[in-house]
Amino acid sequence: MPDRLPENAQPPADFDPVRGAKELLRAIRGGTLATIDRNTGHPFASLVNVATDADGSPIILVSRLSTHTANLEADGRCSILLAATGKGDPLAHPRLTVLGTMAPTGDANVRARFLARHPKAETYAGFGDFAFWRMDVASAHLNGGFAKAADLPAAQLLTDVSRASEVVVGEAAAVAHMNEDHSDAVRLYATRLLKLRDGGWRLTGIDPEGCDLALGDATGRIFFDTPITSRLEIRTTLVELVKKARTGPS
Repeated sequence: MPDRLPENAQPPADFDPVRGAKELLRAIRGGTLATIDRNTGHPFASLVNVATDADGSPIILVSRLSTHTANLEADGRCSILLAATGKGDPLAHPRLTVLGTMAPTGDANVRARFLARHPKAETYAGFGDFAFWRMDVASAHLNGGFAKAADLPAAQLLTDVSRASEVVVGEAAAVAHMNEDHSDAVRLYATRLLKLRDGGWRLTGIDPEGCDLALGDATGRIFFDTPITSRLEIRTTLVELVKKARTGPS
């Protein structure tokens, strides 16, 4: 299915490429990693679990025994395809390709965010041959379906965290507090604000622009009305979301 409009045509008025790209970036749990094969120079595609750092940079957990890891060790340039799925023509669903350079990282926040999104990975994350890798994003391409395509520079795709160090540092404690003491509120976020199915939803991340939720393989993303930069704003924003969920239509 073509993703470009005919010459001189305009994209649909409701097409917001930045919002659409950010939502896919935060919501999709698995993607196709394309590396440069170290032996042939051809593209090598493989399936990996994906999470995001606070700014949205993709992070992966891979074994040194894997071909894609050996490729990255030789040349970190790569891309990750994050595709939504559903009924009907696969090409009718939105997808995002993120391009950049991967490098291994021992950052504790990267580890925490990945395991919050993929808790089962805790069983092997500590193995000696496994390591976390983080992408230094160069650009992205969004295909939101027919006639909905856009190229995005990293600055548009990623979340500015330069003034939000308190949010980055305080995220883990806030996520744990909400999941342990306010699971009812998280459930309201999912069912009332996002209109998702009922169940034991949990928070998996908080960043300056929003928060991420998960229930098994299902995910959800709530965008804040205003970006937050402090611990206090984490609390006040989450409280306001609860009020909005309780007073809004069921």
